[in-house]
Amino acid sequence: MIWVIILKFLIILVLSFLFGLERQISKKPVGFATFIFVSVGSCALGIISLEISPEDPLPLLGSIVTGIGFLGAGALIKSPDKIFGFTSAASIWIFSIIGLLIGIGEYIIGSITYLIVWVVITTDKYLELAGVGDYNRKITIETKVGVDKSKILGIFEGLNSKLVELSTSKLKDISRAKYIISIPKEEIGRISEDLLKKKWVISFNIE
Repeated sequence: MIWVIILKFLIILVLSFLFGLERQISKKPVGFATFIFVSVGSCALGIISLEISPEDPLPLLGSIVTGIGFLGAGALIKSPDKIFGFTSAASIWIFSIIGLLIGIGEYIIGSITYLIVWVVITTDKYLELAGVGDYNRKITIETKVGVDKSKILGIFEGLNSKLVELSTSKLKDISRAKYIISIPKEEIGRISEDLLKKKWVISFNIE
């Protein structure tokens, strides 16, 4: 019995690590640690559900899937007219389900679900490379202290984009502002060109 439990944990650990690592390399707001914690935790609860209520574990399993929603909500970034981070939030939720499926021994269903997730993510990356739709980018801009914020925002005026300010900070003679921008791929080059032309821009990074 103990070897079956260890096998379940090893399976979900490998599955969640690979997906989470890809998300971290892609600089998404949710990295591999979160996916591992959610998946392994759900797997453990799935195993416990079978131990506590082997006849009918569904009520406990259902409450786990519902309860994990608060963590997914934390991955969302809300602006006045748009919400970002749905893919990250949905990924957390579905990985809790994959963890539960492995935990209760439904390896085939869990593997099919996991495969579908990878197909969707791979397709999304292909569409992004093809320039289909809007995709989120994080932009960090460092300027000289005292530069009016309206100058930075002016760079994005006239572009087909949505901008959300994440944070601003000052380090000695440098001001740093971070934004999330939803923008078609072809417009990223225009923003880079505009930023390079501004003498008050010390450096910038688009992820």
